[in-house]
Amino acid sequence: MKQLKNHQGGIVKVVNIRRRLNIVNKYYIKTGFYPFIKKTIIKGTIIILIIITILFLLDYFFIDTNALLDNLVHHYDTWIVMAIFYLSESFLGILLPDIFIAWCAKMDYPWLTLFGVATLSYLGGCTAYYIGKMIRKIPKINTYIENKVAKHVKKLHKWGGFFVMAGALLPIPFSIISMASGLIKYKFKYYSLWSLFRYPRFFIYAIIIFKIF
Repeated sequence: MKQLKNHQGGIVKVVNIRRRLNIVNKYYIKTGFYPFIKKTIIKGTIIILIIITILFLLDYFFIDTNALLDNLVHHYDTWIVMAIFYLSESFLGILLPDIFIAWCAKMDYPWLTLFGVATLSYLGGCTAYYIGKMIRKIPKINTYIENKVAKHVKKLHKWGGFFVMAGALLPIPFSIISMASGLIKYKFKYYSLWSLFRYPRFFIYAIIIFKIF
């Protein structure tokens, strides 16, 4: 009898989970989440192809890109390059992460260095999150920044953690999404979990970029 009740309880739980997933799926369809992801992936693929093409053309016609990266490795301490990257990831993501992935390819331990760079990107996002929280306390700056990141704030309200995940994985300005998360007081424990998708983003891109450099 007890086993039967447990079995029935298990079936009810599965049914409830399926219902919830169905409701969530319908919500994301209704709010345009899937077309947004599709559009972003296509745009991201095009951007990657453009960057690779530009690097190839620069390397072939103008400068030796590999020599330039080698020069960066030998003339600048690792901590300086990583500090610049961390600052970039903390403040609006000014520099493309792909440049630093290419830099990792030239290091003695490229994959270990890449892990360090991915971690700095993750920590930079967390820093941007808390910058967003602090900005809330300064009304004039808060209003200005909110206007600048309004579209990201709107998507965060609609999609929550899935939008943070999209920012971590796809070529969307992750630092800005992180700051927007702080602005709207999105719970940090959820933000920090969804942001872990930043790691596969770096390793997936590295598989392609390491082959080039």
